[in-house]
Formats: sequence, C-alpha cells, structure tokens
Amino acid sequence: MRRLLPAIVLVSAAAIGYEILLMRVLSIVQWHHFAYMIISLALLGYGASGTFIAVFRDVLEPRFETVFSASALLFAVTMILCFVTGQSVPFNALEIIWDPWQWLNLGVLYLVFFIPFFFAACCIGLALTCRHVVASRIYFADLVGAGAGAVLIIVAMFAVPPGGAIFVLVGFALAAAILSGVKRLSYRACLLTVAAAASMVGTVASGDWLWPRISEYKGLSQALEVVDARRMLETSSPLGLLTVVESPTVPLHHAPGLSLATRHMPPDQLGVFTDGDAMSAITKYAGNDLAYLGDVTSALPFQLVDKPNVLVLGAGGGTDVLLALHHGATRVDAVELNPQIVELVARTFADYAGRVYTAPQVNVHIGEARGFIMRSGRRFDLIHIGLLDSFGAAGAGVQALNESYLYTVEALQHYLEHLDRGGILSITRWLKLPPRDSLKLFATAIESLRRAGVGNPADRLVMIRSWNTTTLLVRNEAFAPADIDAIREFARSRSFDTVYYPQMPATEANRFNQLQEAYLYDAAVGLLGDEPESLFARYKFHIEPATDDRPYFFRFFKWGSLNEILELRERGGAGLIEWGYLVVVATLLQAIVAGTLLILLPLLSIERRWPPGAGARLGSYFFLLGLAFLFIEIAFIQKFILFLSHPLYSVAVVLAGFLVFAGLGSAFSSRFRGRTPVALAVGAIAAISLLYLFALPPLFGRLIGLPDAMRIMLSAGLVAPLAFCMGMPFPLGLQRAGDIAPGFIPWAWGINGFASVLSAALASLLAIEIGFSGVLLLALGLYAAAAVVARAW
Repeated sequence: MRRLLPAIVLVSAAAIGYEILLMRVLSIVQWHHFAYMIISLALLGYGASGTFIAVFRDVLEPRFETVFSASALLFAVTMILCFVTGQSVPFNALEIIWDPWQWLNLGVLYLVFFIPFFFAACCIGLALTCRHVVASRIYFADLVGAGAGAVLIIVAMFAVPPGGAIFVLVGFALAAAILSGVKRLSYRACLLTVAAAASMVGTVASGDWLWPRISEYKGLSQALEVVDARRMLETSSPLGLLTVVESPTVPLHHAPGLSLATRHMPPDQLGVFTDGDAMSAITKYAGNDLAYLGDVTSALPFQLVDKPNVLVLGAGGGTDVLLALHHGATRVDAVELNPQIVELVARTFADYAGRVYTAPQVNVHIGEARGFIMRSGRRFDLIHIGLLDSFGAAGAGVQALNESYLYTVEALQHYLEHLDRGGILSITRWLKLPPRDSLKLFATAIESLRRAGVGNPADRLVMIRSWNTTTLLVRNEAFAPADIDAIREFARSRSFDTVYYPQMPATEANRFNQLQEAYLYDAAVGLLGDEPESLFARYKFHIEPATDDRPYFFRFFKWGSLNEILELRERGGAGLIEWGYLVVVATLLQAIVAGTLLILLPLLSIERRWPPGAGARLGSYFFLLGLAFLFIEIAFIQKFILFLSHPLYSVAVVLAGFLVFAGLGSAFSSRFRGRTPVALAVGAIAAISLLYLFALPPLFGRLIGLPDAMRIMLSAGLVAPLAFCMGMPFPLGLQRAGDIAPGFIPWAWGINGFASVLSAALASLLAIEIGFSGVLLLALGLYAAAAVVARAW
C-alpha cells in the first residue's frame, strides 16, 4: 500500500489533468461545447475498464502489480499518441447537418480519446477490485489525486502551451508505472521500459504534432489566407490562445456596424484572435482621425450624454475605449477578463495603439464583467458592452451551449443599478437573420425593467440597426422628446434603421437596410405587449430571456422548428440550426451506444456469482450515484462562476474542492458499515444542497466585494461539507458489495462509469431546459432513490 496509494494519486492527477487539457485543446481546434464530449469520454473509459476487469478478473488479479504498472505505462504513451491522432481526424462540425460522414468522424474522435482514459481507469478499477478491503482509502487517493491534478494542469497551462503541458501529465503516469512495478520487476527493467516509452514520446514531441491545429473555418484560419498575412505573436494561457495577425499589404479595417454611407476610413489594425476566433482589433492610433467611430451604431448613446463617465465591459483590443475617448468621455473604466490582452495593448503594442490603456482618463481593470460591477461602488453615465464574439461564430450557431452571465436578466438589473440618473446601458450585437440575438436581448431588457418595478418599459428602450449590427439602449428613466429627435437624426444621417423608440410609428421601420418585412419592429412591439408569451410560443427560435439559472443567451434552437429547417438545409437552411446543441445531443446518443457496447453487453455476458436479486439492487444503486454526483458537481461549478468572477477559478476551485473533500469523505466512511450511514449521507447531501440553493445567491451578493484570495478560500469552505458527504455513498456501497457479492465490485465500477458517461452530456441538456436549480433538485431525487435501494440491503 505504501507504493500503491501514491501511484493511484499520480494516475488520477494525470487523468483529470488530461481531461481538462483536452477540453482546452478542443476549444482551440473546434469550439467550446466539446468540453461535454471530453467528460463523457473520460467516464466511458472508466466504465469500460470495470467491464474489462470483470471479464478477465481471473487472469488480472494474480498479476495485479504487473498489470497496474503496464496500464500506467500505456496510459502515458497513449496520451501522446491519441492527442496527435485525434487532431488528424477530418471532423468538421459545421458540416454535421448535411454530411453523414461527419457523424462517423465524430464517433472516431470519441473512441480515439477514449483509449488513454481506459488505461488510467484500469489502474484505479483493478486496485478497487483486488484490494477492496481498503476501498475507501483507494477511493480517497483517487479523488485527492484528481483534485490536485485539476489545479496543477491549470497552473501548468499558465507556464507552457497545451502541447507542452501534456508532458507534465506523461511524467506523472510514468512515475506511477515505476512505483507500482518495482515489486515484480527490477529497478533496471522498470527504468529501461520507461526510458523506451519516454524516447518514443520525445520523438513525437520533436515535431509540431502537439500544437493545436485550428479548424480552417475559424476566423484565424481565414484571416491568414489574406495576402501577406502573418502571425506576429502567439501566447497561451488557460484563458485562451491569443494570436496577433498583421497583413501589411491588405491591412485589417474592422469596424462592426459602420454605416454604408460613411465617408471615413478606419485606420490600419492588428487582429487579435482568441482560440482562433472571437477577433478583437488593436487600432493604429497616433492622434490620427477617428471620425469613423461616429458612424457606427454603438456611437448612438454618445449623442444623448455629454462628457460621460463610461464603463466599458469587455475592452479587448481597445476599440471601444477609443470610441469613448473620441466622443469626449471624461473617464473610462475598461474591464477585460484576459490579462494577456491587456498586456498586448498596454505594453507589447503600446506605441502602435497610441498608449490608449495608459491615457490619463483610462483605468483598466482585469476581471470578469459581472464580478467587477457587483463589487463596484461607483455609478456611471454610460455602461457600454461591445461585440465580444466573431460574426462567423455568431452566425454558425457554435455558441449555442456557451454559458454567458453577461446577457441575463439579473445582469442587466445590476448594470441599471450602477447608472447615474439618466444613465444609459448600451449593448451592441451582431444582426442575425431571421432575427434572434436582437430580439432575445430586447426581451431580456424588458424583463429586467419589469423586475425592477418599471410599469412601462416601452418608454425606456431604444434599438437601431445597421446592415450587420444592432445597438440596444436601456435608460433608467424615460427618453425625452429631445432624445427621440436626436436618435432619429443620428439614424437618418447614417442610413441606420430605427427598430424601436417610444411612440415610434410603423412607417419609420425598415427604410434603409430593407428586409422583406419589418420583422424586428413587429416583434419588439409584440414583446412589449400584454402577451409576449404568445410570441415566444409561435416564434421559430427560442427568444425567451436568459437568466442566471439558465444563462444560455446564445441558445435559439427549438425542437419544433427542426423539421422545417432540415427541409431547407439544401437551400442554406442548415445555417439556422444551432449545431453546437445537436453535437451535444449526438454525444449523448453516441455515449449510450458506446457505453452499451463497451460496458453493459460484456458485463451481461459473464457469469454472475452473487445471491439472487443482489445484482439488480447493487447495479441500480451505483447507476443512480453515477448520475447524481456529476449533476450536482456541474450545477455548483456554474453557480460559483459569478461569485469567483472568473470561469477558470470556478472550475479549478469547485472541481478540486469536490474531488478532494469527497476523497476525505470516502476515507471517513471506512468507519461505518450498514444501511444507516448511506441514509445519513444522502440526508446531509439533500439538506446542504437545498440550503445552498436558497442561501448562496444573497450570500454571494454580500461577499463578492472580498479580495480574490478570500473568495477562493470561502468557496472551498462552502464546497467542503457537501463534497464530504457526497464522497461517502460510493465506498459504503463497495463495502457492502464486498460483503455480499465480492465479484460485483468491477461491475459497480463499470455501471457507475456508464451512468457518469450519460450524466455529463445529459446535465448540460437538462440545464438548458430546466435550469441548474432543476438539475440540482433532480440529482437530489436520484440520491434519495439510491438511499431507498440501499435499505433493501
């Protein structure tokens, strides 16, 4: 046990680290929502390993140390090989609607990345099977190692790019192979074997195979096709792979929402791409003419406020800061999540950007937008949110499952609360046709005003549009007649269309950039009417307001519209489908098929050696635990994003906290036996979860102003009691299985893994439909059902 437990810690740390690393890499190569596929892949490997051990137990158990060492070694080797192989699979998610081969490629990708997790899980599953007497200690080592790995890989990715971070994980796995193999093999044999594996890994690493190969359909790939375009600089962190692109021959001129009637040309710019997409521009500025910034839709609020105090959320390359300075802002507070982008503008390209981030009126803050504004005690004349995503990503539906707390009802309420009297919230979005983003944002603004007690939201809303953007204004008081005159003149002189303003006649809509009908105006009037629910129901896309409990602003997919859109796919209708949503549905279906083939069917084919009825009770117990644990974990990761003001902190702190404290709960559970501890643990899980469901939002609101370190420690402390209790039911079940049916332990590992495979994608789909609170309540129901099953023991 002196060597086994440290080896398990190392393997578990490498496995969870590899899982997070693949999430990061696929966000770069493809898009964000592949994270759910990676979670399912990892858990499929864990489930399949249980089946493998159950089928070949008689062969594996006498050779425990040798098989453990070999599995750890194969885990190290396949991490590299599958990382390289996976990037060569010709999967293009954008073609998944009309090209059946892409479903096959997705399945191949699924199985390629499954292999390393299978070998890692064989180590853990075999230890639980062959040493089930100390199952709680093994489970403790597994969870603590995983928690440590979650933190270590994020720290490693700050120091080295993803292709380099993988070697940290390979080192962990090789060390585990040596630790576990020295008893059966000589030190020399172990070292020679590991040296051979390391040599092979080094050969692969000597090329550029480990560098992420970005999809040719992402903005970066397309920008590099421009004449003489080149990468000037590339830097990486867990927050994103930043690539700065320059084209001296055909300079970038990025000005979303620029009037077609303008007489002004934007200056040359550098493009800054995050993960190969979501471009932000660094504008060349040396006191030159920025008149073009008066001819974009986002310039509208500056016609209504004089010398404003401005807050820019999502400052990026600094264009929106220049917009504010150009219009005479007396002070600009610029908030940016990624410190690397600030470093580029403020230092690396400071002379090129005209030192905009060090201008006397400008104060730059690094942090998440919601967290900053909830901590801020200041008020502003104008809060400005520009375009934070690319036009291609917005139009392709790749963001359907991206959680965004920037555009929820509660977010808009916070923004409005931080406006001075007469202050304006301005949000610019890409214009999608048929309209989606713009209407969902308009509906969200209406709901936020109504929740704030505003009796007539119609007096406080204005929206205009260009050929490719819309800008929404929300004021904390009614727009005056003089404001309406200024809005109309601004739009008319720049050939912008007014979508809505108070008492706007229908004849003012759809005049310049004409659509077939005045869709936006008609829908805006309907949303402000007495029965917006009827519009929500009949509209072809999901435009109900996003909330903090369901923060999927970019989700517009409706199942009821699927058949109609599929019939139009050969005429361009495929672009109307939020294919990111369908990829996760496909992941769930493939997980069911793969889990059935690799886990359940092989299990059912082997001889059962336990009392009648024991298998059904134990199997259902571990299946329910597999679903419930991940449901709660995912729900709480989301709930802590707002409090920690950073998605990265939430993943690291909450995931590590759940794993480490669940491991402590597992170790503590070895003191108990019988059915009572399961019931007590489940009761405690339910009580703490329900308490947190109602208590956390107001608690977070009061404490969000604390320093980062204190909020991280407080979050870990809040996670601890819940995770501690959640760590107990699984080892308690293993103890009972060891008493009444020792042969069932690998089955328990496999069945629990199969359930977890389903829960990763299922939790995300359910969160869209019923919210994170609904997922949490469902998980408690599953835990309660598991406790009922345990009583039958």
